[in-house]
Formats: sequence, C-alpha cells, structure tokens
Amino acid sequence: MDILRGLQQVPDTLEESVVTIGVFDGVHRGHQLLIDAAVRRARSLDVPCVVMTFEPHPVAVFAPERAPKALIPFEERARIIASQGVDYLLVIDFRAELAGQSPEQYVRDVLAGQLGARAVVVGENFTFGKDAAGTAATMRELGERYGFEVVIVPLLNDAGVRVCSTAIRDELSRGNISVASDYLGREFSVTAVIERGAGRGGRELGYPTTNQYVDEVSALPADGVYAGWLTIVDGADKGPINGDMEPGKRYPAAISVGTNPTFGDARRSVESFILDRDADLYGRTARVEFVGKVRDMVKFNSVDELLDNMARDVDTTRGILATNSER
Repeated sequence: MDILRGLQQVPDTLEESVVTIGVFDGVHRGHQLLIDAAVRRARSLDVPCVVMTFEPHPVAVFAPERAPKALIPFEERARIIASQGVDYLLVIDFRAELAGQSPEQYVRDVLAGQLGARAVVVGENFTFGKDAAGTAATMRELGERYGFEVVIVPLLNDAGVRVCSTAIRDELSRGNISVASDYLGREFSVTAVIERGAGRGGRELGYPTTNQYVDEVSALPADGVYAGWLTIVDGADKGPINGDMEPGKRYPAAISVGTNPTFGDARRSVESFILDRDADLYGRTARVEFVGKVRDMVKFNSVDELLDNMARDVDTTRGILATNSER
C-alpha cells in the first residue's frame, strides 16, 4: 500500500479508482466492512482502491475541545488498513486541504476529478463538505451527476449497540476490555516506546516492568491490571534484543494501567510485566494487546502487600491467557 500525504501526492497514473472515506479511528469491525466493500468493488472493476482518511481528526481542527481520544496511532491505523488489501491510503490534513469546500466542489474536484472515482463507498451516516452539509444521500445524487456509482453500507449493530469508535471509547473507560475488543474485531492495543519509569514493580522487587507513556490525546482502558500480550514491533533495524526475547514474537504479560499510587507517580502509564522473560527493552517500540481484566487499581499500604497482589495478578493473567488461547 502506498501512503499519499495530501492531494498533491496523488500520482498522474491514478486515472480511475474506487474510494472510501472516513477517519477510521480504530479501524473497527464497521470500518472493516466498509473498506472490504471498497476493495471488493475495486477488484471487480479492476481499478485501485483508495482509502481517504484524515490526520489530525477533523474535529481536532475545528473544535479541539471536543476532539475524541484516538483509539490507535496513525501508524497502526495504516498497518491495519493495508492488511485489507488497499492500494493507496490518501491522508488529508483539513488545515491545508478540503476545508471550506461545498459538497459539490468536493465531489467534482477531488473524487470525480483528481481520483477518477468509478465508485465511492460510504457509511449510511457519512457527512462531508463545508459544515458537514453533504450526506450519503447527497453523495448518491452527486454520483449520478458526475458519473460514478455510490455504495452506501449500513451501520453495524451488535446486540442492538451500534459498533462505532464512541462505543469503544465508552467500553474502555469502564474497563470492559473484552467488549471493546469485540467491537474492534481484535484485541485493543497500545503501541509506544518503552521508557524508564518510576519503578512500580521494578527489578528490585522481582517484577521488572516495561514502561510506556502515551500522549493525552490517546485512549487507554480504565485504570487497573489486565492480562495481555507484548510484542516488540520496531523491526530488524533496531538489531537483536539483549535478553531472551525476539522482535515480532508475542509474549504473555500482566499489564498495569494508571498512575503509581503506591510510589506517588502521577504520570499515567502502561506497565507490563512480561512473564518468564528477562530482556533489556529500553528504547524499543512495543505493541501491548489487552485480553482480559484482572482487577481494578488499588493503593497498597506496604510493599509486601503489593508483592502479594502482584503474585496473584500473575497467576490470574496466566489463567486468562490460557483460557483465551483455547478458544
């Protein structure tokens, strides 16, 4: 998949395409249906499939105080979209492009004009153009005028709940990691560089942890301890790992999300104790996948009490991951 940073990077060789449009934050099951429909239509027409997305989120441009927390960083979004067989990911920055265009300008100049759309695939709640004046129905009307097919994909519902990024954020905020992951269609994950932390767990306590800090615009599960997997994802360019781990391989981990109430650290972090492994991971980039919740966050009265609970957390983590692996 080629990533195009702005309309100026659209190659002249892209004469026709099938286009789908959205922020695709999380690339959840509903998004996957939309992208899959676009890829299948592109294959049937023998033209490239273009996913048009936005970075930063358009709401962050026009109303930053209302901007939602991102479910995954852009690099993860691109990786997942690429895995669906998309040919081009067109990344639009609303601060420089498209803002202020009427729905018809958007369709005429960008979709029909620059991208040569043979078909446009959108969700039934899609809006576009200045002040979000265009709807999916508007797109269908303009498609007839400018000579391309419009496919409107119904919203995905799961047991009466609309699968959307907002619902996933709500479930994460409640610590309902299994529900959030079900809506995503994969385990919720965090990807960030491993840094030196404040020592919660800590080698001196017998529980050395990897410490990751994400920015304030990124979503995290509710504070607590979770069972999951950790994978070093920065590739061979970083070289081998000093220890008994390998890049690209998943390792079981007990994961703590939150501040450090026992040791007085106010920074919110993701700390992973990797089971049965010992390696120097500082400076490496890791993807942490959350499988199930172990317990809520608790402030302990002593280090001994903390250690007792950490031992129980490790046992519970093993049980959750074993059960998950058997499914």
